[in-house]
Amino acid sequence: MLDLGLSKMALIGVVALIVIGPEKLPRVARTVGTLLGRAQRYVNDVKSEVSRAMDIDELKRMKDTVEQAGSEVEHSIRQAGASFEQQVSAVKSALSDAGNGATALDAPGTSAAPPPQYRHPRKKWRIKRGATPQWYKTRTGVRQHILSASARVARYRPKRMPID
Repeated sequence: MLDLGLSKMALIGVVALIVIGPEKLPRVARTVGTLLGRAQRYVNDVKSEVSRAMDIDELKRMKDTVEQAGSEVEHSIRQAGASFEQQVSAVKSALSDAGNGATALDAPGTSAAPPPQYRHPRKKWRIKRGATPQWYKTRTGVRQHILSASARVARYRPKRMPID
């Protein structure tokens, strides 16, 4: 690569000053600076795109390995399920042969009804229930609705008398 030191940069500056002239030198330096900035941005963009492409390739490889591992696990689970079904069918056939055609699974007293669904014991569980019945509260004059202090003041404030 180019080895530009301070002495070489000074030599290039003196030659440019002589060749270009002192009037045009600032404008040329500005143009060269903008061109170098564009070149650096272009190089950085190319580097970032290459690194992105490498990352995408790596992610694709990782995705393929994960999918392959998942398919292997699915295959092993399917094999285990098939062997379990074979064992169950073998036990069922053994029970039917041993019981003269009647098994405990097929007994007339058993039914294939689904189990009962869970139901919450309290129908309206969000409503607060007190131990005192509502009719007793109304008969004895117990307050049923609690008012805040400001609401109570506003409710029981004496009415203003109109001034004539």
